[in-house]
Amino acid sequence: MVYLKRPFGGPAYVLQYLSRYTHRVAISNHRLVSFTDGQVSFRWRDSTDHSEQKLLTLSADEFLRRFLLHLLPEGFVRIRNFGFLANRKRATLLPLCFQLLGSAQEPQAEQRASSTEDAPDLWRCPKCGGPMKVIERLTASEIQLRAPPGITAAT
Repeated sequence: MVYLKRPFGGPAYVLQYLSRYTHRVAISNHRLVSFTDGQVSFRWRDSTDHSEQKLLTLSADEFLRRFLLHLLPEGFVRIRNFGFLANRKRATLLPLCFQLLGSAQEPQAEQRASSTEDAPDLWRCPKCGGPMKVIERLTASEIQLRAPPGITAAT
């Protein structure tokens, strides 16, 4: 016996839900109330108090610090793949999808990189233009996410 129900009220709602997270900034302009004497006032929604809107005033430095916490480091993306495109399953499920669809599969990146003459730009060194070779691949658990190094003033 399988229990099925329509998720999220249909595909239109799913698209609307996801678009809020993929195409927005940390705080939108309509939530900013004022900027006076180095203080920023903005509206926020308190989920612990029945989603009541409240006003918060912070120093400009603290406001910018909190805002910058929402910016992703270079090379990171906000949209994550799931299902057959999820990082953990892509190597096994994508070839299966190609096989089931009856289409030709694109050669693996390692096979393309093995030839130095026809190496694509992705596998060329940005400094010298020479071919690059994959030495080791790291899993997500091996990559330790950390904050970018702080900027220190030269003495």
